[in-house]
Amino acid sequence: MNQATRMPHKFSRITTTVVTLGLMGLVAVLTGCSSPGMRTSPDGPSSTSRPQADQQTPYNAPYHPKRNDLALFAMSLLDTPYSWGGRGPATGFDCSGLVSHVYREAAGLPVKGTSADLGQKSRPIDRTNLQPGDLVFFNTLGARHSHVGIYVGDGRFVHASNPRTGVRMDQLTNRYYAQRFEGAGTLLD
Repeated sequence: MNQATRMPHKFSRITTTVVTLGLMGLVAVLTGCSSPGMRTSPDGPSSTSRPQADQQTPYNAPYHPKRNDLALFAMSLLDTPYSWGGRGPATGFDCSGLVSHVYREAAGLPVKGTSADLGQKSRPIDRTNLQPGDLVFFNTLGARHSHVGIYVGDGRFVHASNPRTGVRMDQLTNRYYAQRFEGAGTLLD
């Protein structure tokens, strides 16, 4: 009975998140079609340029049609158990196993390796340019890129956290993760 009373809340939270991301994706597609993009001249940015902060980023990943699929699929795995070395919903996930599974199933992209490997394979992007499907990296074990999550929009990311909480969604502004944030990257070009 306790599980039955929790289910409507879980589904309403997921439904709200899915609808929000769907609307964000629609807005991104519609504005992307009409946006002239960034143009510069010898005199500096033109009136159609992006804000100054965006111009300082290492890489601004282009729109990729699988971005929302990655975010939605990652969110569908919320509450899946955590398992060190786990790579599937039947056995559970660790952080890199979750990324590998989501990229393979939602985008058909073979992505393998540890969180540190994913950090090396991904193209660095500025935090201000994060898009759904991008990866966010943290130093949670005293080692560079020792944890990875999938950015899903609105400052949130999905990750396989630990055996107690499993796959969950957190805010990048969460004190624990904000203090350990190391960077972001994309595997989508």
